[in-house]
Amino acid sequence: MSAVLISAEELRELLSQADSRLRLLDVRWALGDPDGPQHYLDGHIPGAVFVDLETELAAPPSPARGRHPLPELAQLQKCARSWGVRTGDTVIAYDATGGLAAARAWWLLRWAGVPDVRILDGGLPAWERAGGTLATGAEPDPTPGDVVLTPGHLATIDADTAAAWPGLLLDARAGERYRGETEPVDPRAGHIPGAHSAPTAENLTAEGYFKPAAELRSRFTALGDGKVAVYCGSGVTAAHQVAALAVAGIDAALYPGSWSQWSNDPKRPVATA
Repeated sequence: MSAVLISAEELRELLSQADSRLRLLDVRWALGDPDGPQHYLDGHIPGAVFVDLETELAAPPSPARGRHPLPELAQLQKCARSWGVRTGDTVIAYDATGGLAAARAWWLLRWAGVPDVRILDGGLPAWERAGGTLATGAEPDPTPGDVVLTPGHLATIDADTAAAWPGLLLDARAGERYRGETEPVDPRAGHIPGAHSAPTAENLTAEGYFKPAAELRSRFTALGDGKVAVYCGSGVTAAHQVAALAVAGIDAALYPGSWSQWSNDPKRPVATA
C-alpha cells in the first residue's frame, strides 16, 4: 500500500525534513468543473504546483483516440520538468475528490518510469483534517527539473485487445452508464461485451480514503479471476481503479481510449443491462 499511497500525516512528516526531495502536484479536476486553477489559487498545499489534466496529462481529444488520450512522451516530459520533477524525487499527487484525478498523474508518471509516485490518501480534505495549512495565490515557478521519462513501465491495452481480453475486464464507470441506462458524454450507451461493472467510487470510504487493502482485494477477487484490465469513460478514473488494484496487490492493465474511443467506433459492439 505504501508504494501507491501516502497519508497526510506521513506527508507532513516528510515536509518537515530539510533533506526530503518532494514534488507536490495539485491535480484538481472533475468532469464539468473547469475551475481547477481557481481552486488551486484559493488554497493548496504549500509548495504544490497546479497540473492541468486536460492539457498536461492528456493529448487533444478525438473520436479516434478518445476524450483523454495519453500525451506524447516528449510533451509529458516537458511538463514534468516544468513542474520541477528531478531524477530521484518523490512525487505526491493530490486532488479534493478521493484521488479520482490525481491517480491519472500517478499512473502516467509510473507508466513513464518515475519510480516513486504516491497519491495523497484522502486528498486535500485529509490534509486539512491532519492540521495541514493551505497557501493561497500562485507559487513561484519551480526550478526546471531534469527527469527523463521512458514509456511502458505499466501495462496498457488497445481496443482490439479489450475486445478479446482473456481475463477480467473491469468497467470503472457508474453502474447506470455500464448498464446503458444513461450516457451523458459519449455517443452510445452500454459497455464492452464481457466487461464486469466495478464503479471506481466503490474504491473509497465515505470520507474519500482508499478502502483497506484486504477489503479491496475481496472486492476485486469476487468479480472473477485471470489477468485484469480496466477501462472507464476516457481513461482517467480507470487509473484510480488500477491504483486501487495495486493497493490490493493485483496488477492491472489500462485501456487508455476507454469507452469514449470504443463508443465512437460503429464497428464495435455494445452490450447493455
